[in-house]
Amino acid sequence: MKKIAVITGASSGIGRACGHALKKDYVIYNLSRSSQEKDFYNYKVDVNDFVKIEEIAKEIFDREGRVDLLINNAGFGIAGAVEDCSPQNIYSLIDTNLSSLISVSSIFIPYLKKSKGRIINISSVGGIVPLPYQATYSASKAGVEIFSRALANELKRSGVKVTAVLPGDVKTNFTAARIVENNQEELEEKERIAKSIKKVEKDEQTGKGPESVAKVVKKVALSKRPPLRKTVGFSYKCVSLLTRILPTRLINFIVNKMYCK
Repeated sequence: MKKIAVITGASSGIGRACGHALKKDYVIYNLSRSSQEKDFYNYKVDVNDFVKIEEIAKEIFDREGRVDLLINNAGFGIAGAVEDCSPQNIYSLIDTNLSSLISVSSIFIPYLKKSKGRIINISSVGGIVPLPYQATYSASKAGVEIFSRALANELKRSGVKVTAVLPGDVKTNFTAARIVENNQEELEEKERIAKSIKKVEKDEQTGKGPESVAKVVKKVALSKRPPLRKTVGFSYKCVSLLTRILPTRLINFIVNKMYCK
């Protein structure tokens, strides 16, 4: 009998790819705001609607008798200088990328304890190498990894395992959906920000497809001893290693040269 997986934001991008990678081993439940996927059971819901999420979690458990896997994937990006980003967009991003991830986890944990299941949180390499003009997004993804590590210790005795998966540049519609705010009055600074954002967009659109992330997520989901952190791609694994070796000041200097010319 197949196990039960719940994925937030499985209607597109990484979430959708994860669902398709896992559907041979799991029954997939997609919780998302947008279009629905025919191969999954779909609930149209905003991940910030905690009352509705609680109702859905109970409904899934009552129907299936178990929940084995939660993949917290829903999120979006903001680009621009911090002083240009509207408070509304900042709060919305933190709510969706981090606060709702914590709340959705808290709702499903009681069900996951019954099956000794697992939680996979989609973080980002940007959470360990924070990018200028993507400060709020980087902060939210750093929070995802820190939360994952703390939660792993909380749940260790229950048998529920927690992993943060860190993709690098991935070619999805995430790039087009990113909110860009660049209202600088000084032309030189405005152009610098635009150039930095354009570089990030180019790196994403020339990156590997979401299937590369889904492959790693599947391996983590089916592993008997999943890691606390799993970085996707050899080059990004090297970056992850360097962040543990090199001084923080040097890492920031390199990032500055790459994205703040």
